[in-house]
Amino acid sequence: MKKILLLPALLLLISNISFAQLSFKTGSVELDKDMATINADAKLNIKGFTIDLSVSHSIPIPKIKELLKIMEPAEIILAKNISIIINKPMDDVVASYKINKDKGWGQIAKEMGIKPGSPEFHALKGKTKEKGNSNSKSKGKGKKKGKKKGKGKK
Repeated sequence: MKKILLLPALLLLISNISFAQLSFKTGSVELDKDMATINADAKLNIKGFTIDLSVSHSIPIPKIKELLKIMEPAEIILAKNISIIINKPMDDVVASYKINKDKGWGQIAKEMGIKPGSPEFHALKGKTKEKGNSNSKSKGKGKKKGKKKGKGKK
């Protein structure tokens, strides 16, 4: 009985260690965290992720399946978002990924013309965060309350 329980526990430990070692090296702790969340969620339902990504980002399913052989799910989203921001084909970003993947996504973004701290970098973080929170309810502030601007005294 102990052997039966030991095997799943060991597999869980190994999977957690390998997940913890995955680093996207974006140059932003927040973006790395968002990507880890996206990745974990995607791996729980890779088929659903593939369909959602195809619909939301207009990427053909066969292309996504091809990319999943060389990239993590969150990296596909990041590559697509970079391509949108720089207005270049996603294949250009994937080509840079293949060359620079050991250096991380921060270097890939630089190679593609997105500088750390730039408006483009912040847009990239925002787009990725949106995807990471796509299943949660909005926490927006709603309509602002306060003094209404009128015509003044008559």
